[in-house]
Amino acid sequence: MKWVDRSREQMHKSANSVGNLLVEGFHYLGLFAIGAVTAWASVMAFMAMLEKGQASIDDILLLFIYLELGAMVGIYFKTNHLPIRFLLYVAITALTRYLIGDVSHHRPPDIGLVYSCAGIFLLALSVVAVRFASYRFPSSKPIDSTGEVIGKNTGQ
Repeated sequence: MKWVDRSREQMHKSANSVGNLLVEGFHYLGLFAIGAVTAWASVMAFMAMLEKGQASIDDILLLFIYLELGAMVGIYFKTNHLPIRFLLYVAITALTRYLIGDVSHHRPPDIGLVYSCAGIFLLALSVVAVRFASYRFPSSKPIDSTGEVIGKNTGQ
C-alpha cells in the first residue's frame, strides 16, 4: 500500500500547486485592478483641478489619499502583506479632509467637530499602538516561493 500513500502525496502536491497558482493569479489580477483604478481616479481628480484652475486643500488631501492607496498596493505587491498602518493613514487623511472641508465652508462648529477630532486622535493612537506592537512583537517570518514558512518544524 506504499504506492497508495505516494499517489495521495503526489495528488496533494499537485492540488496544492494548482491552488497556489490560482490564488496568486487572483492576487495579481486584483492588485493590478486596484492599482489601475486608483491611478485612474487620481488622474481624473487632477484633471478636475486643472479644469477648475485651482486646487483646494480638499483636493490636495484627496491626492494624498490616492498616494497612500497606491503605496499600499505597491507594498502588498512586493511583500504579500497588507500594512494596516497605511489604512490608518488613509483614514486620518480622510477625516482631516472632511474636517477641513466642514470648517472651510463656514459651518458653525458643533459636536461633529469634536467627534472628527476625537476620531483623528484615536486613529493616531492606533498608529502608535501598531508601530509599538510591530516593533515589540515582530511577526514577519521568511516565506519561500511556495508560500511555506522557511524553518518551520526544523527548530529555526
